Amino acid sequence: MGAVQDAGKFEFNPKDGIDNPALTLAEDTDAEGVGEPRFYFLSKDSTETFGFCLHEELSCQGHIIRQIELGGVAQRRGLQDGDRLLQVNGHFVDHLDHMRVVQRIKASGNQVLLAVLDGDSYEAAKSLGRDLSQMLPADIHPRLCHVTRDKSGFGFTVSGPEGTKGTFQLSVRQDGPADRAGVPAGSWLLELNGDSVKSYSHTQLTRKLKQSGNKVTLLVASSAVEEFYRLRGLRVTAALADPAWLPFKARELHLVKGPVGYGFLLKEDDCISGGIGQFLWEVDEGLPAEQAGMKDGDRVLAVNGESIEGLDHEQTVHRIRAHEEWVTLLVIDPAGDEFYHSIGLSPLQFFEDSDPASGSCTPSLSGSPGPCHVEVAPKGPASWLMAAANSIELVQSSRQQEQKRLCQSF
Repeated sequence: MGAVQDAGKFEFNPKDGIDNPALTLAEDTDAEGVGEPRFYFLSKDSTETFGFCLHEELSCQGHIIRQIELGGVAQRRGLQDGDRLLQVNGHFVDHLDHMRVVQRIKASGNQVLLAVLDGDSYEAAKSLGRDLSQMLPADIHPRLCHVTRDKSGFGFTVSGPEGTKGTFQLSVRQDGPADRAGVPAGSWLLELNGDSVKSYSHTQLTRKLKQSGNKVTLLVASSAVEEFYRLRGLRVTAALADPAWLPFKARELHLVKGPVGYGFLLKEDDCISGGIGQFLWEVDEGLPAEQAGMKDGDRVLAVNGESIEGLDHEQTVHRIRAHEEWVTLLVIDPAGDEFYHSIGLSPLQFFEDSDPASGSCTPSLSGSPGPCHVEVAPKGPASWLMAAANSIELVQSSRQQEQKRLCQSF
């Protein structure tokens, strides 16, 4: 990897990471003119964007960084026009469909770790037949482990330098709860139940563990992973976690309509986060919805590969009805919904199994639908834009009788 070059004194805030235009990763190149990937941790407020657009262009290969806003987050971190995006939160994305890459970034929320390669190096590597994934570290993922206490405890002990805050190493009992949850022996504790332990004393951490009840969620990193981020001045966050160890995952349901429909009711109601969501109820026994694995109380995250975040009930119905005979839903059950809310992450962030439905445009990376920024011919129909909804029935929510909610049978 390129070395960090010191370009003068600056203030380092571990909460925000490096935010100094003069401090960048060196563009070392080899004899064939191929530079090293660069890593950037971007953090924004919920009211702003990351300050760049991601293009797919007919004349160039890869996912291309364009339209970097002057003074925006991306420019302050050091992203450059023409950079090619290789990784999002430690996941290689060069081979993925463009819309899927955009959705990965959007699902990451207000923080994302990007690995990029400058345009000339990318083109040179491609022409030489290089495997770009081999230019990146093999495993830079921390683990997010959900540990349930047994009669003897959580199955780990914590140690750290006396008088030092925020430095905690874990000793793990073999075959104990922590070991079974995937906590590696000797790993470093970074977060407890979604909160950073950087400012905790040993006494404070012990108190927090006691207050956690029978379950705790730990963000941990091996010494090698911790060192990788520390040497680059980058934060390790739960968004970077290896999804293999997560206790709850979104489920993808493929439904083919039967003679009497799909057999479920879509109902708008309150989410655990305080917002509004679309929930699945009245799943009919023996009909396609139940056969696909749908459960009462599941919350819809995406329809036909497209996130429904920010959509209202009628817009979600439009998407479900985009195709006459089939629909694919990504859902999370109530326990999983509560888990991700407790750690401040979206379950969409860790879903990897399917490509999104093809479309003709890519939204700007602002967390909500925006203008298209794609210079490529349309890949397929966007029929959901034209789908007409049937009548929507207003019903009373059982949780808030005074507030009306929407539902629709399918």
